[in-house]
Amino acid sequence: MNRGAFTEALAERLFHARREGGQVALFVIDLDRFKHLNDTLGHHAGDLLLAEVGERLRWAAAPGELMARLGGDEFAVISPVADVGRRAQELVTALSQPHDIYGRQIAPGASVGVAVFPQDAADASDLQRYADMALYRVKTGGGRRWSAFDAELRAESERRRTLEAELRRAIPAGEIEPWFQPVVDAADGRIVGVEVLARWRHPEQGLLAPGAFVPIAEELGLIGRIDEAVFEAACARAAPWVAEGLIEHVSCNVSPRDLLDPAFSRKLIRRLGQTALSATALCVEITETFLLQDLALSRRHIERLAAKGVNIALDDFGTGYSNLRALMHLPIQTVKLDRSLIADVAKDARVSRLVGSMLHAARALGVSIVAEGVEDPAQAIFLRAAGCDRMQGYLFDRPMPADALETRLRAVAAEASPRVAPARRRARA
Repeated sequence: MNRGAFTEALAERLFHARREGGQVALFVIDLDRFKHLNDTLGHHAGDLLLAEVGERLRWAAAPGELMARLGGDEFAVISPVADVGRRAQELVTALSQPHDIYGRQIAPGASVGVAVFPQDAADASDLQRYADMALYRVKTGGGRRWSAFDAELRAESERRRTLEAELRRAIPAGEIEPWFQPVVDAADGRIVGVEVLARWRHPEQGLLAPGAFVPIAEELGLIGRIDEAVFEAACARAAPWVAEGLIEHVSCNVSPRDLLDPAFSRKLIRRLGQTALSATALCVEITETFLLQDLALSRRHIERLAAKGVNIALDDFGTGYSNLRALMHLPIQTVKLDRSLIADVAKDARVSRLVGSMLHAARALGVSIVAEGVEDPAQAIFLRAAGCDRMQGYLFDRPMPADALETRLRAVAAEASPRVAPARRRARA
């Protein structure tokens, strides 16, 4: 049974329960550590495990229950049981028992979220959404247990609904604006570029950082619209700075969701052509995790952008597999060392050696290196000595609005301008 058929069956169960005054519990199940097991043992072993889980659920079904696999490692159970807590624990226990795969005992465990009609929700859509919220709470708490939808999650749901409505209004209203964090030359500390960061100037809550709205924007499919709005506004402000020589480049982050669009690079090139910013002044930051996720699609985007003169930076370098092979075979000009590495670079000898070796490898490939999250002088001293090209972080500047950055850039430029000495008056004869 696919997800669509399951939703129809759930709606039918709710219809009968509403007419007869009964209740329906929806249990949503997700296997713990499945991706790790799939990567370790191979996809065929993962398929065998999923088949065994499905068989175990059918074997453990209570009277009147309907079970389905919704996709991937997600399963669901529609149940008329009254004791929801007991049934949820039975499901967790049943799926925590070891499975024999290729002669190995594997026990990934499972997380279960549950919502109940009519107490929690009045329709199939809300019931699924609330069960998913309960499941997510379990997963973020470490898994291997169950959770029911409750008043706390209801308040969170209402907050998210309000945020969704406000976010849909905020994008066309221009409330999502670009902020800029300077990138400095490691040798002399002068500002050579900026990274564009989104901020939401909420009319009631004030200035909101990305963590307050980007996750929900990604879930709702709004992140692309936010990226477009911020990109256009950032280019409009930064183009004159580049033209006047105040900075050399502007870096923009790209969400993994956008990168999954095969037409992403063409759309970006078209949008860039509608701005006054030159392609050579734009740097597009692509995460290392996406590069590993879909190398073929990454290659097409990177090569298409590079052909137009756009610079490509590999962001969060060092958090995944540090794909040096990609640096050898793709036109990537820059790597950005992740802040998690920089935090201990001057404290932990092992981290220092690791960062030093990464800098050495990148230099050998002719790639420029930017260190993110530099916050104290010891980190900057180490990175400068190790050959880092550029740095950014609170040690130099925090993110700031466009007007504040322009004031700073012009003040720096004025200080750097050579002063013309006044002509010496000739003494009278």
